[in-house]
Amino acid sequence: MKQVGAARDLVLGYVHALKAVDEAMRAAIPSLERLADVLGLARSRRINRSGHINTYSYTVHGAGCRFVSDNGTEVDVDFAVDGSEIFDLWRLRRYGQSLPEPLDVTDQDLRTAVRSLQPLLTEVRPGWFSVAN
Repeated sequence: MKQVGAARDLVLGYVHALKAVDEAMRAAIPSLERLADVLGLARSRRINRSGHINTYSYTVHGAGCRFVSDNGTEVDVDFAVDGSEIFDLWRLRRYGQSLPEPLDVTDQDLRTAVRSLQPLLTEVRPGWFSVAN
């Protein structure tokens, strides 16, 4: 049960870190209406596919973007067709492993933690989650 609590804290930390990334990026790029707009800016070459903005480095990939804070914490997120931010257990584990004090939890503990956080989190498709609005 202790591990599920740690997994729950990890998931909540990821959600908080994702919000911090969103706020920092929108402050740095006033035309950004939502974080997903980073993809369009990179595809249209108005920003580089990778770079550094505020306290984050970023790398645009496929349907998402990886953000790494100056302390090394990694927040990788994909974007659904509607622009909502989505993530899976792999991204949550990567976040936990990148923390200043790394936290490695099992997929089962993460699944249990995510389920315990409904309705804050919604499973948008099998294994992929989004923060409810």
